[in-house]
Amino acid sequence: MTLQSLLPILCCTAALILSFLCLFAGHKPSFMTDYPLVTLNVSRLAEGVVNKTLSSDSNPLSSLWDKVPSNIKDHIDDAASSVSDEIGIEDFYQAHLLDYCYGQYTPAETPNATVSASDIKKNVTGCSNQTAMFYFDPKEILEEALNKSGTGVTLEDLNWPDDIQKGLDALRIVSLTAFVLYCIAIGLIFLALIAALPALFAQGRLTACLNWMVGILAFLAIGLASALVTAVIVKGSDLVNEHGNPVGVEAQRGNKFLALTWAATGLMLITLVVWSFEICFGSGSRRSRRNAYPPAKHG
Repeated sequence: MTLQSLLPILCCTAALILSFLCLFAGHKPSFMTDYPLVTLNVSRLAEGVVNKTLSSDSNPLSSLWDKVPSNIKDHIDDAASSVSDEIGIEDFYQAHLLDYCYGQYTPAETPNATVSASDIKKNVTGCSNQTAMFYFDPKEILEEALNKSGTGVTLEDLNWPDDIQKGLDALRIVSLTAFVLYCIAIGLIFLALIAALPALFAQGRLTACLNWMVGILAFLAIGLASALVTAVIVKGSDLVNEHGNPVGVEAQRGNKFLALTWAATGLMLITLVVWSFEICFGSGSRRSRRNAYPPAKHG
């Protein structure tokens, strides 16, 4: 047993675990809910509508709103937050690969005189059922919550921007493709792990070549999945923030998830490098060179 044969096994094992965690993160409120793709903060949705309405140049009350003392504005914002609770909308929704989770910010939705930003925590209260080929559709989720409340309030009443939905719909195929690639990557990484086990006992160029071929397929699959999901996270967050901030909607990127998926990609790259080294400079190639150039005999 050598380090060159043991290292790919360890890397494949770790990459397989990380890939499974990427796929199943957030499947219940107590399991890795802090590893979402994107967190959608809608706790200020009603507040954003109030601010947008009163600060509009076309609104005759806008000039008066500017003169309202800040402490009174804070009370109005608190009332707007209460409205969100009454119409059944959660403070945040977290998108995962197989489902979404939701909950409330505690002890407050936004920082104030007594609560700092670092004191505010996410309290995940539930998750949707896991579904293969799941796609996070905030409009559908919010509409369902509004319908359940029975208040008669619609997303149109809350000035939900249509541009958010248009942008996210454009990313649907990319998101679903990323999910398929994660499933393929898990299968290939598992295959790379199984293929690496015989190398503990039977070293040689043929074994290294076989492992290299399986390893490059696994690396490409997890690498493409990571790249696509990164594009969805970055582009989706930018779209929501661009069109949603005026009405109090904010998207936060899932940096922890990105660290997880790219760590798995890096581990498979290490595996590929090790097998490449074995093909070029391993014991099998050294024996081949010795056989090709036998030592000269001296008479």
